[in-house]
Amino acid sequence: MEREHRAKITSKGQVTIPVHVRRSLGLSPGDVLVIRESAAGYTLAKEATRSKFDEFVGCLHREAPASTDEIMREMRRDSHDD
Repeated sequence: MEREHRAKITSKGQVTIPVHVRRSLGLSPGDVLVIRESAAGYTLAKEATRSKFDEFVGCLHREAPASTDEIMREMRRDSHDD
């Protein structure tokens, strides 16, 4: 389903996004919108927020899947090495 929404640009370059669009995107004051340009045109999307766990992605160096207990032991060892 394709819908069209309109918004006006102020003299300062600000845009008011219609409330139903803000709700649909889960936008709140202070959120950042990403504007992507492609051959088809432009798209707006809410910037993905970083998780507090993102810093741990890739910190475990193993070839095979590990149990949660093994992962926790390895993480504790790494934190004590500092």
